[in-house]
Amino acid sequence: MGVFTRALRNISRKKLRTLLVVIALGFSMAIMVSIPSGILANQTSTEQLIGNFDTTITNLEAEINKTLTLVECSISSGFTEQRGPSGGFQPPGGFDPGNMPGLMTRSVTYLNESTITDIVAIEGVKDIVAIIEKTEGTNQTIQTPRGTFQILVPDYTIVGVPLNSSLIDNYAFLPTNIVEGRNLLEGDSMVVLLSLNNTEYFGVGVGGSVDILGASFTVIGIYEPSDSQEATNLYMSLTDAQTITDLSGKLSRLEVYAVDQSHVDVIVNQIEQLYPEFTLTTYETRLAQLERQQEMYATTLENAQATLSQTQTVAYQEIGIAVVATSLIVLFIMLYTVRERTHEIGIFKAIGFSNGNIMSQFMLEGILMSVIAGVVGVAIGVIAAPLLSSLLLPSATRFTSNSPGMNSPGIGTNLLGIPFTSAMTASLNPQLIFLAFGAMVLLGALGSLYPAWRASRTSPMEALKYE
Repeated sequence: MGVFTRALRNISRKKLRTLLVVIALGFSMAIMVSIPSGILANQTSTEQLIGNFDTTITNLEAEINKTLTLVECSISSGFTEQRGPSGGFQPPGGFDPGNMPGLMTRSVTYLNESTITDIVAIEGVKDIVAIIEKTEGTNQTIQTPRGTFQILVPDYTIVGVPLNSSLIDNYAFLPTNIVEGRNLLEGDSMVVLLSLNNTEYFGVGVGGSVDILGASFTVIGIYEPSDSQEATNLYMSLTDAQTITDLSGKLSRLEVYAVDQSHVDVIVNQIEQLYPEFTLTTYETRLAQLERQQEMYATTLENAQATLSQTQTVAYQEIGIAVVATSLIVLFIMLYTVRERTHEIGIFKAIGFSNGNIMSQFMLEGILMSVIAGVVGVAIGVIAAPLLSSLLLPSATRFTSNSPGMNSPGIGTNLLGIPFTSAMTASLNPQLIFLAFGAMVLLGALGSLYPAWRASRTSPMEALKYE
């Protein structure tokens, strides 16, 4: 009974040991397959970054060259503060609530439509395009060292534009990349032009009806946005936009076009005298912003490429460690197996097994164990590749050229382009899986080579005496 119990215990120990070894090798395999996928994800992201930046700069240069005679008028938005508990800030006991930072909310100031009469009378003004914008979304509160801020996360932005055929034909204030339906035309009313993002949000297409601030609009067309700043914009007539937003007589900005470039300075001076509270943007302003953008892009690209280089160096080191660890695990476990089965080897040799038979058997066992571990490793890698690559590789910051920043309406894209992070997910591909699986089998064979050779050289007489 004791012999039987001991035999069962030995079998259980062997199974447990084999399971632990397979799991350890599986994780090693998962690391070997996840790290290259992380490198590929970083490379793809960097290539996209370079392509996006190049495209953005080219588009900005082309758009800016079209604005030689454009003077843009607006009033900068700011933050207003509510102090004390009424602003959502609970000060610690003993402090005067009136002296504590409160909830900071963005305030939007609109222009009066009556300003058009004054500006159009300035010598050299050819045309004025009046535009109103209002963003609808969800307010979110964020805590910063400078206070508590409430920001608006946009669902969509209403853009009201003048539907005058002369203005539409001569100035680019409407999207041009219409993918379905048609663009807005003079005389259109209670119709809307949606972006592709808007169609997903509202769940409608061309010909469908959409409710915007309680008013029903017919979708006349769908456009593909040229950048993320435009992604949530929906366009309608200026009158309709002012009506549904309760902003009759109000405007977000004026695009003032001069007869020619020689009149721009005069127009700017006259507007500054009439309305000193206005923020004016001209060709020179946009050009200076573009130069800052190019400098920032150059720094961003340099940082991204440095991060990629660092990632590749670390990845090669970690893959090397995983390869060495895998080989050593197989080597030591097979050496232990040979030692544990010395008596069995003696029996095999006594009944006529050759050295080649013994060696091939142990080699086969090592390879089979690596194959099983490879399957386990692939399963782990498929599920955990993004997590493993993010844990094992340096954090690579993703940048985009179309992040929220100072928008210059009339140009149609973001000029400052403040970079922000965006996760790049690592994923496995079949070629990578087969390559790593083959490497695992090869390492299993190499790790088993010496133990198998040692087993084949064991003397039958000494092996039979071993207990």
